[in-house]
Amino acid sequence: MHDVKSEPATLSNTISELGEGPSFEPETNTLWWFDILGKLLHERNLSTGEERHHPLPFMASVIARIDAERQLLATQEGLYIRNRRDGALSLYCELEAGNAGTRSNDGRLHPSGCLWIGTMGKGAEEGAGAIYHVARKTVTRLFGNISIPNGICFSPDGSTGYFVDTTKNLLMRVSLDASTGLPIGEPAILIDTSDQPGGMDGSVCDRDGNIWNARWGAGAVDCYSPDGALVTRRTLPARQTTCPVFFGPGLTNIGVTSAWEGLSPDQRESDPLAGQVFALTTGAAGTPEPSFRA
Repeated sequence: MHDVKSEPATLSNTISELGEGPSFEPETNTLWWFDILGKLLHERNLSTGEERHHPLPFMASVIARIDAERQLLATQEGLYIRNRRDGALSLYCELEAGNAGTRSNDGRLHPSGCLWIGTMGKGAEEGAGAIYHVARKTVTRLFGNISIPNGICFSPDGSTGYFVDTTKNLLMRVSLDASTGLPIGEPAILIDTSDQPGGMDGSVCDRDGNIWNARWGAGAVDCYSPDGALVTRRTLPARQTTCPVFFGPGLTNIGVTSAWEGLSPDQRESDPLAGQVFALTTGAAGTPEPSFRA
């Protein structure tokens, strides 16, 4: 394993309390991400450098392209359609109707166009969350008794899914039907980092099937091979790194969100870039994110 001093660039100096859910849209060369606790959706046009910041009426954590007019948002109140022109939101489907104690957290689109989305207690209560599969408006509960769902990503061919409960730090691997994104087997432990500092947060797979995982509390993004071996670690200048995404021409760069949530004033002073978005050049390349099939 190589610990590489990456000299990452700052992609956006916008500060988020809990930066999460980055998504790159090649069609518009735009990076999207959230400040979950700040109830904000951020948008950066990478061609012009222009940023826009969209207030939301609730916490949200995942955004996905539907088409040139619409986007899908995963929120604390279910899945919503966002109209790009005016930002108007309309309920698409509910996830946990009547449960005001949970919110959405990590999620990602499967190559088939379905969504995997995790929920968690607003206070990270033990076992309060779950992971769901959403295909159009059909919602299937996949895995329960999860405290902080993270690490959701898929092999490039869609035949393997990954997820983690950050409170346990066990990255799970499960075989999938590549045409639907539904499990066809039981999850098994691929990577056990329960004895290491920090927590496994968001993940993304590159086109070779390697898993790039943001390590909360360690200021790093770790790359694991498909068989679970740690290949490299890329360090970043913010302690609480949250989620990576491939972006840019050829999808050869990785953007990484971060957070200052939970830091004391002294810790924030010693971690001045916490909450910004960073860019890494890794030598790897991603695959284009699919559109959600609404």
